[in-house]
Amino acid sequence: MQYVKLGSTGLDVSRICLGCMTYGLPDRGVHEWTLDEEASRPLIRQALDAGINFFDTANVYSDGTSEEIVGKALSDFARRDEIVLATKVNGRMRPGPNGAGLSRKAIMTEIDHSLARLGTDYVDLYQIHRFDPHTPVEETMEALHDLVRAGKVRYIGASSMYAWQFAKMQHTAERHGWTKFVSMQNYYNLLYREEEREMLPLCADQGVGVLPWSPLARGRLTRDWGTVTERSAGDNFGSRLYADSDRVVVDAVTRVASERGVPRAQVALAWLLHQNTVTAPIIGASKPQHIEDAVGAVELALTEKELEELEQPYAPHPIIGH
Repeated sequence: MQYVKLGSTGLDVSRICLGCMTYGLPDRGVHEWTLDEEASRPLIRQALDAGINFFDTANVYSDGTSEEIVGKALSDFARRDEIVLATKVNGRMRPGPNGAGLSRKAIMTEIDHSLARLGTDYVDLYQIHRFDPHTPVEETMEALHDLVRAGKVRYIGASSMYAWQFAKMQHTAERHGWTKFVSMQNYYNLLYREEEREMLPLCADQGVGVLPWSPLARGRLTRDWGTVTERSAGDNFGSRLYADSDRVVVDAVTRVASERGVPRAQVALAWLLHQNTVTAPIIGASKPQHIEDAVGAVELALTEKELEELEQPYAPHPIIGH
C-alpha cells in the first residue's frame, strides 16, 4: 500500500479509502444490499491487513448501524491512533425540526451521536455530506471550528456541491480565522468528469485533498453494459447518474483491461489514481475481490496511450450528484 498526505495537511492516508456504506443492518436503511456485522467484519479486517488505514462512513448509512459496525470492528482489529476514521453529517436522522442539516444544533447533536456509535472520543475527518442552503454558512463553519477546538474532530471536509459554494465556505472560515476544509469528497470517475471544470482546479489551487465517491460508477465500469445486479436493480438514484452514451467509455475500459490482463476495476481505479488532484478513491467492498482489485490498482501504471484511450470517448454530462 502507498500513503499520501491528505491535501496540504500532515495527515498520512492510504491511496485507497474503504467506504463503509456497504456495512449496516439491511432493515435499518434504504439499501437492502448492505451487509450485517458478521458479513462486514472479515472485509474490514482484510482492508486493514492490506494496509488500508482510511475508513469513511456517515451517520445516515443504515440509520447509524454502519458507524456501529465499523467502530466495533476497528476497535477489535486496529489501534485507534493508527487509523484515519471519517464520518459525515447533514442527512436526516429523525423526523421533525433539527433532525437534519448543518445548523449549530444539528452539528453539535450529531457529532455526539456519531462518536457514541463509533465508540471513540474523536473523529479524524468530519465531513458535511452536502451543502445546506437553509443554514447560514457562518453558522456551519463556526460550529465545525468549535468541534475541532473541543478535540472531537481533527480535520473537517466537505462533499459534493458547486465550486462557488465550496469557495464561499472556505472564504468564510479564512475571514474569521476558523478551521478550513482539508478535503472534498465528490462524484468523480471515468463516466462523470464534470468536476474537472471547476471543483478540481479549485482544490488543486487551495491544496484540498480529493476523495472521489463511486469511483467505479456503482460498478458499471467493472461489468458489461446492461448487466443488472441486486444493487442496480433498486438503485433509483444511481440510475439517474448514467446515460447510454457512457457505454463507449465502459468499452474502452474493457479493451485496456483485456490487453493488460487485469480486472476492469483495476484499470478504472488506476485512471483515478493517475489524476494529480486525487488523494484516495473511496471504494465499496462487499466481496474480498473488491479489496484485492483496489489494492492492485495502486501499483498499476497506465501509459499515456492507455490514458488517452480511456478519456477520449467521454461526452459532457449534466451536473449531477449534488
